[in-house]
Amino acid sequence: MSATATATTRDQIESLVRSIILKSMGAPAPANGAGAGAAGPPKVIVNISARHCHLTQDDVDVLFGKGHQLTPMKRLYQDTDFAAEETVAVVGPRQRMIPGVRILGPCRKFSQVELAFTDAISLGIDVPVRLSGDVEGTPGCLLIGPKGSLVMPKGVIRAERHVHMGPRDAEYYGVKHLDRMNMRVESPCPSTLEGLLVRTHPDWKLEVHIDTDEANACDLTHAADVILSKA
Repeated sequence: MSATATATTRDQIESLVRSIILKSMGAPAPANGAGAGAAGPPKVIVNISARHCHLTQDDVDVLFGKGHQLTPMKRLYQDTDFAAEETVAVVGPRQRMIPGVRILGPCRKFSQVELAFTDAISLGIDVPVRLSGDVEGTPGCLLIGPKGSLVMPKGVIRAERHVHMGPRDAEYYGVKHLDRMNMRVESPCPSTLEGLLVRTHPDWKLEVHIDTDEANACDLTHAADVILSKA
């Protein structure tokens, strides 16, 4: 018997034994290779998306010097993304400035600054609520880095509240890409945030993004529970 056949037989035997044990314990056997916890409700992670920006490599070159590569400071919840060591200053039309705005990597095909509503008021920018990447017709700003400055003609937004999820989570909630969901926050200031935009990708883990204003309004820091439901 070949090594491949032996491995396949072993996997089949282990799967059968696991099913028998689960059945004897009164628990449902996992289906389609799912983990033991797949039958239960998904764990909802809610992260606060503080002010930040995404940049193209060309814009990184202008602000930090030709050929500069973003330096990962820490990985974010989605495995593909990271917070970079590099920061920029964002300047609005009133010549007011917010220093130390974090860049998130890796570089993208478009540059974008994401602000909370109170940030935008401080800078004097009338920001629209937009899905990330939808920057046509949006206001711009001035970015200042250690090696140069850059006038962005567009790309300043307040990011629309949204939820990332993979196919299994979408199936659990009965939603698809660009559907809407509501999120109940049980906290000292209980609130329901409506109209979260669903964004799906095979590689994404379940994660809700709201900005600092929204998180403060519902006292997310002291929340005992968050509950997602289809809108």
